[in-house]
Formats: sequence, structure tokens, C-alpha cells
Amino acid sequence: MAEARRAKDAAAARRLAALRRPALAAWASNLFVRQRPPEAARLLELGETLRQAHRTLDAGQLHQASRQQHQMITLLARETAELVQQAGLPLTEAVRHEVEQILHGVLADPQVAEEWASARLAKAPAATVDFAAVTPEVLPDRPRPPAAASAPTRGTKSQPAKSDRRGEARREGVKRARARSEEAAAQARRSQDVLTGAQDAKQAADARAGRARDRVAQLEEQLQRAREELCEATEAAGLADTAVTDAVRAADKARRTAERASRELAKLTEDADEA
Repeated sequence: MAEARRAKDAAAARRLAALRRPALAAWASNLFVRQRPPEAARLLELGETLRQAHRTLDAGQLHQASRQQHQMITLLARETAELVQQAGLPLTEAVRHEVEQILHGVLADPQVAEEWASARLAKAPAATVDFAAVTPEVLPDRPRPPAAASAPTRGTKSQPAKSDRRGEARREGVKRARARSEEAAAQARRSQDVLTGAQDAKQAADARAGRARDRVAQLEEQLQRAREELCEATEAAGLADTAVTDAVRAADKARRTAERASRELAKLTEDADEA
């Protein structure tokens, strides 16, 4: 951008100022999908596995897929950065974070996954909350083997009643965990909206500042030319003043000479008449 301004290419400077980091992160992600289709396919497959595991609350599948999730996101973010560097646009730490955010979104959100897979992602999606950890308290009840029939003794509660209470507690735990996850996701979306608004405002302010700097540069250049013209005009006016002064003196001298010659002529004429 500085080079464009030094070259007085205002249009190029404004275009560079208008670049947004989310747009760059999306461009980098699209580049990765186009140039690394096998790795892209593996990420999409892992995302479907994770979403299916969360729908069914399969703890074993979730733990295994979660380990793959972190490893794959780290690997793919690094490969994306290498591709962008090869294209001559090294990623900043902030943009690299947004690339990872996009990869998290691909795993968690089918719509983001679809846009990403088409290599036509326009901007980084809203921040995605990681899949919540699954603990025994939020897992659904597992079927228990039937217990031998026995008459309940006085002062004790039947096993089916205890099992029902445990199952109900676990289901309530699942509901609470799901509600917390949804609220966290909503808060993340709201925060992302605020961030996007701030980035848009900064982009507009940067563009306006760029236009103002360009205008200041133009006005400074015009002022410099006006000062040079003023110096030249002042010098010419001084020379003209000198010429006028010299002309006045010459005219005055010529007038006096003419007056003397007229007087001499008159005298000579008078002398000639007397003679």
C-alpha cells in the first residue's frame, strides 16, 4: 500500500486498503480446497462423523473423532499457510486463526462445510463453539440386563425406580448441556456480528483516511507548484519595477535635454534676428 501511495497510484492504494482479513482467510481456504482435494474430502468426512456422533451421543466415536479433529485442523491450517506463501501472500497470525475458525466451522456446520467444499467461500463464518466434551453424566442410558425377580423388602426402593431416576437425571443433564451449547453458540454468533461490524467500520474508516491522504498529497503538490509560480511572478515583478524606474529616469533626462536644446535654439534665433 505504501509503495502504491509513493507511486501516486491512489486507486491501487484504495483497493489494497479495502482488503479484509476474513476475505483473505476465505480466499486461502478456497485455494486449499482446489489444490488439496483429498485432504479436503477427509475433513468433510470427519465433520460428518463428529456431527453423527454428537447426534447419537456415541462417547467412543466422539473421543476418537475429537482427537482427529485437533490434529487435522492443525495440519490443514499449516498446509493452507504454505500454499498461500507459495502464492506470495504470507498469512499473518490473525488470518491464520481465521483459517482455523473456518475449519472448525466446516466440522460443526453442514452449511459451512458445503460452501467450503465448493471453494466459493466469501468470508469467514461466525465463530463456532467446539463440540462439547461428552461425560458419563450426559450420555443416554445404556440398557441394563434384567434383574432377577424378587419381592422388595420393607424400607428399600425397587431397582427399576432407581434406574428411572438415574435415566431421568441423565436426560436432564443432556438437555442442560445442549442448552448451554446452544447459548454459547448464539453468544459466539452475536460476538462475531459485533466483530464484523467493527471490521466493516474500520474498513470504511481506512478507505476514507486513504482518500483523505491522497487528497492532502494532491493539495500539497498543488501548493508547491503555486509557491514556485509565486516566486517566479515576484521575481518578474521586481524586474518590471526596475525597468519602470529606469524608464522614468531616462524619460526625465530626455525631457531635460529637450528643454535645454529648445532654450538654446530660441537664443540662437533671437541673436540671429538682432544681427
